[in-house]
Amino acid sequence: MQRSKRRIAAAVSAVTAPLLLSLSLAAAPAQAATHNPIVFVHGLSSSSSSWDDWAGYFRADGYTAAELDAWSYSWSQSNVTTARQLATEIQNVLARTGASKVDLVVHSMGALSSRYYLKNLGGTAYVDDFVSTAGTNHGTSTASWCSWLYTSCAEMYTGSSFLTSLNSGDETPGSVSYASYWSNCDDALTPDTTAILNGATNVEVGCVSHTDMNNDHGVYEQVRDFVE
Repeated sequence: MQRSKRRIAAAVSAVTAPLLLSLSLAAAPAQAATHNPIVFVHGLSSSSSSWDDWAGYFRADGYTAAELDAWSYSWSQSNVTTARQLATEIQNVLARTGASKVDLVVHSMGALSSRYYLKNLGGTAYVDDFVSTAGTNHGTSTASWCSWLYTSCAEMYTGSSFLTSLNSGDETPGSVSYASYWSNCDDALTPDTTAILNGATNVEVGCVSHTDMNNDHGVYEQVRDFVE
C-alpha cells in the first residue's frame, strides 16, 4: 500500500512540477534595461580609443559592454558627412540592443556632427541625453592652424557658415536633455565659453585640459549622474 502511495505521489509531482515552474516564471516581471546605450563621439585628430578611460569607468559602475559604443570616423571630412554616419551608427546600436533611445556623449569637435544630427537629421527622436565635453559649439579661433587643410576644421573655425547655420534658432532642439561641461583653462577653445549651449545645463568644471576633459574622473562622475 505504501509503495502504491509513493508511486501516485511521484506521478503527481512529475505532472505538477513543470506547471508550477511555468507559473513562477510567468509571474516574475521581465527585467527592464537599466541604461540607455551610450554612443561616444570623438573629436579632431582622435579616435574611439580616446574614450577608453570613461568606458572603463562606466563598466565599473554597472554598464555592460553592449551598452557602450565608441566608434571612429574620418575626422578630416565634413561634419555633415560624419553626422550622416552617426545616424547610421545609432540605428545599428538601437537594433543591436533593442533600446528605443541612446545617450550621446561627445568631445570637442564631436559636438558639431552630433548637434547637426540632432537638428537636421531627426536625431532628437532617438537621443535621450546629449552631453558635450569641451565642445566647440560656437567655434574656436585656434582652428586657424588647420582650417586650410581639413573641411571639418574650417567648419569649426569661429564664424564659419556651418556654425552660423548650426547655431541659428534653437541650440537645444527637441525633448533631449542637454548638458555642456567646459573648462576655464582650455587652450584649444578660444574663448573657453564657446562650449556653452543656450538651453543646456552648462557646467564649468574648473581647470581641466582639453585632452583630459573626456578622461578626467571628476568630469566623468558628473556626466554619469546626468545620463542616469
